[in-house]
Amino acid sequence: MCGIVGYSGALKATDVILNGLKKLEYRGYDSCGITFLDREHDAFITYKNPGRVDKLINSFDYTIDNHIGIGHTRWATHGAPNQINSHPHSSSLERFTVVHNGVVDNYRELIARYLEGVVLKSETDTEVIANLIEIFSKKMRAEEAIRKTMSILEGSYALLIMDNQRTNTIYAAKNKSPLLLGTSSKGITLASDLMALVGNSEDYYLIDDKTFIVATTNGESKFEAYDIIGKKIELEKHKLDLADNEIDKGGYEHFMLKEISEQPTVIRKILSKYIVNGKLSLSPETVKLFENKKRIYIVAAGTSMHAGYIGKYYFERIAQIPTEVFIASEFAYNQPLLEKDSIFIFISQSGETADLRACLVNVKRQDFPCLTITNVITSTLAREADHALEIHAGPEIAVASTKAYVAQVTVLSILAYCLAKKVDFDLAFELSKLSMAIESVVDNKEYIEKLVKQKINKRNCFYIGRGIDYYTSLEAALKLKEISYIQTEGFAAGELKHGTIALIEKDVPVIAIITQKAISHNTRSNVQEVSARGAITIIISTENISLNTDEIILPNVHEYLSPMLSVVATQLIAYFKAKDLGLDIDKPRNLAKSVTVE
Repeated sequence: MCGIVGYSGALKATDVILNGLKKLEYRGYDSCGITFLDREHDAFITYKNPGRVDKLINSFDYTIDNHIGIGHTRWATHGAPNQINSHPHSSSLERFTVVHNGVVDNYRELIARYLEGVVLKSETDTEVIANLIEIFSKKMRAEEAIRKTMSILEGSYALLIMDNQRTNTIYAAKNKSPLLLGTSSKGITLASDLMALVGNSEDYYLIDDKTFIVATTNGESKFEAYDIIGKKIELEKHKLDLADNEIDKGGYEHFMLKEISEQPTVIRKILSKYIVNGKLSLSPETVKLFENKKRIYIVAAGTSMHAGYIGKYYFERIAQIPTEVFIASEFAYNQPLLEKDSIFIFISQSGETADLRACLVNVKRQDFPCLTITNVITSTLAREADHALEIHAGPEIAVASTKAYVAQVTVLSILAYCLAKKVDFDLAFELSKLSMAIESVVDNKEYIEKLVKQKINKRNCFYIGRGIDYYTSLEAALKLKEISYIQTEGFAAGELKHGTIALIEKDVPVIAIITQKAISHNTRSNVQEVSARGAITIIISTENISLNTDEIILPNVHEYLSPMLSVVATQLIAYFKAKDLGLDIDKPRNLAKSVTVE
């Protein structure tokens, strides 16, 4: 969840690191810091503070000549987000300085066993790592001390380490938490996210678990990779094909609005990637995974789980395969009884979600085939599954996912369509039609902004719907609560009278989603029930089943695809309410884009 950037090379290290940390702000954090080498005095300088990277940039002096350093944005797990707990952390004798992404599960046991008498300044597990390396370095070389430390850490870590006895070197180590290495003629960049490599690297290397890196600069920057016992290994090289203009706002006020507006383009891009010889198709390897499978299990978290519910609808209605959806954090430690001839689908925007990784490792151990659906085809979940499907959403910077959700649902619809033995509609045509319908909703955003100001003015709110509209209600509620901080819940409309209607009082907003003709009258009846109790109602409906009194009327699309259209209206509702409240839309409090710790 944290961001890590390290640099060694010809450029000014503090410029590269601080710029990289700015690019990683979308991941979520509450403090930040940097350590770099003062070249003139051959000494490390550390700056850190709670708060944003801009504060780190503006509060300290970076005129010092420097070409190597490490930086960090921290999302608090062990200890409050304050100056003392901010990274980087140094060992007690200040030989080693460390930044760390992840959680060390056994850090208390390690303190008791190895660090008796060592005075720890912070509440973090990271400071324990720095001191373990220092303790072991008294009896062995630094490289061996770091690998020894790696061997006793339980949990997740991506580490960058500097040693004041070897100031031209950055050491790195990785297990479970993401870490990449970028190279160019300008130097070596290490980072927890591809975004931080953009502009400084031409190629990048994927770092596997339990891998140890030594990156040095001595006129020329170079690196070597080793396994945990010190055997030299080769890393797989990839071309970096992201550009700076893909991760800027492009004239929009916020990344979230830009990404909402990009959704029609994303759908068209997905179609271009999955249409072969004029028809939607998947690789033979993907299709073969599903042969003779009696059940599909979808495992996901948050927004991806809501996409999974729509996927369940598609697999059962289109492909005729029974499907279940599980919350990853629950499935990891409370596995239900599973049917033998089944396949698992893991859905993750980043492909690095820690809860999903725990599930993937577990089900692979049981010999279940696994497919990952992700936006990052080189991610851990994509590499470790039997096969992966890319959603082609492009960089998504806002913490609240919008275009990645629509892309996930789009790819799920294509997967179900390609697995179906018989279909009676042209999905490619219907998705093309959907992309145009989304454009019309986005073009009408000023009307939605006015509606939000008029009707959503309470501290709590409800979304209701039936069938696939209920699944959309769950995602809509999540969007509104995570960026506006309004307590919002999504409910199956028919369940209101079974308890929830007790919460309805005067002027509480209730937003109903109605896109399915067969049950539209049922949901409208529920709207009348809450109206009778003083609620302010907003109805989102499709044109073919709308009434003149409905507040948001959407163009007609295939009913199966209506969740991808109606959700756009709810994304705009969330965006404009957060904007109305003057909140930090792209970086909501306490949240991280990529949840890389359990």
